[in-house]
Amino acid sequence: MHHRAQRIAEQIRQELALILMRGTKDPRIHDVTITAVEVSSDLEHAKVWYTLMQGDAHEVGEALEHAAGYLRSELAQRLRLRIMPRLAFKYDQSIERGARLSRLIDQVVAEDRARHADDETQG
Repeated sequence: MHHRAQRIAEQIRQELALILMRGTKDPRIHDVTITAVEVSSDLEHAKVWYTLMQGDAHEVGEALEHAAGYLRSELAQRLRLRIMPRLAFKYDQSIERGARLSRLIDQVVAEDRARHADDETQG
């Protein structure tokens, strides 16, 4: 990604976070966290990666897609770019995967401790 595209992506990420927190009427998207934005080199398209602490990812994704026109116009007013990228929202599963991996590690450690405790009581 070009330096300009990276800078614009970060600006979009910051402004979208503010708009979602304060400027939308749809309660389904108030708790959305924008984790990353990837802007194409021609600045025509932006992939917006999001995650949420609660709620249904599919339902929230639909709400974000529905609000995409409004969000794009709000961004256009705030950023004053000649070309405002079209927004495409993608659910970021990395936090969910990380939490699942952490639970698996905890489970294995607990099983290992239990096995060693059994070995000590038998030996």
